[in-house]
Amino acid sequence: MARYRDPVCKFCRREGKKLFLKGTRCDTDKCAFNRRQTPPGETKRKFHKRESGYAIHLREKQKVKRIYGVLEHQFRHYFELATSKRGVTGEVLLQLLERRLDNVVYRLGFAPSRRAARQLVTHGHFLVNNHKIDIPSYLVKPGDLVSLKEKSQKLLGIVESLKVSREIPVWLSLDKANFKAEVKAIPNRENIPIDIREELIVELYSK
Repeated sequence: MARYRDPVCKFCRREGKKLFLKGTRCDTDKCAFNRRQTPPGETKRKFHKRESGYAIHLREKQKVKRIYGVLEHQFRHYFELATSKRGVTGEVLLQLLERRLDNVVYRLGFAPSRRAARQLVTHGHFLVNNHKIDIPSYLVKPGDLVSLKEKSQKLLGIVESLKVSREIPVWLSLDKANFKAEVKAIPNRENIPIDIREELIVELYSK
């Protein structure tokens, strides 16, 4: 399975905003973006460079890829899948990304970041409908039950992450005491809290 293993803080610097790729660390003074906000390879900006239309579209796509931690080939696959389904393509694309099991684990608060959630899923700590699923890209559907293995319920990283107050999306229902959750519905666009103009991604791939 292809994965990006290099430092991720430079992604926030490149996009000019925090993408919260390192979980709670991004809220502390240790956050690299707080210390240095210039894009990678630049020591300072001498003048404001106007971006082309293509660059603006590309930046939106890159932000979404980096937020969800998917590579170009995977992202292209999600886009093609979104175009084949009914509904607004940009919204369907985000719905597919939100339904990834690693994202669901992160949204439920079992992990401080999607990267950490991906590792937990890969190591086989989670069950979907009482079956072990170790594929981070697995797409959950309404009615699915996501639970933590009994022997994994004392893992320090998971216990500490659940202590952090986090708003659970309305399309998910969490039973924190029993380490279980239910997928109640497909998320609507207003239930996906990321600052992205997905229509620009659709325009980019449509050119």
